[in-house]
Amino acid sequence: MIRRAVVITCSTRAATGTYEDHSGPAAVADLRTLGLECGDPIVVPDGAPVGAALREALAGAPDLIVTTGGTGLAPDDTTPEETAPLLDRQIPALAAAIVDCGVGNGVPTAVLSRGLAGLAGRTLVVNLPGSRGGVADGMAVLGDVLLHALDQIRGGDHPEGRA
Repeated sequence: MIRRAVVITCSTRAATGTYEDHSGPAAVADLRTLGLECGDPIVVPDGAPVGAALREALAGAPDLIVTTGGTGLAPDDTTPEETAPLLDRQIPALAAAIVDCGVGNGVPTAVLSRGLAGLAGRTLVVNLPGSRGGVADGMAVLGDVLLHALDQIRGGDHPEGRA
């Protein structure tokens, strides 16, 4: 079964070419390593373009959408606000585990991330921070649960010996 993912980089500076997007390609590489089919990252400015990119990606019914960036406290960090209305159910423990991983890796500012995780229909949506380290932490957490989560979303049962 082919599982498809979409990565959206949410950064005005990357979208305008002020700096090169490093977090989106890192997420794509990690997802491909996990066996997901994933194109190059889509780079959009912060704000309403994030919501538009999410809606467009959801129209293609991927198994997973990962956003990078826009989860902090800056005035234009509104990725969670653009994501929330599209989610049918949130998965707060997944978002918390990503923050905990960052803190555990010695990044106390990880607690400032407001990223969400949840389901939009049958698509898992996860907001990751825009830094390469934040993406690495998020992908470490996802790597441990992603295939099981995607199987569950499609109606799969718990693995043998697990309740």
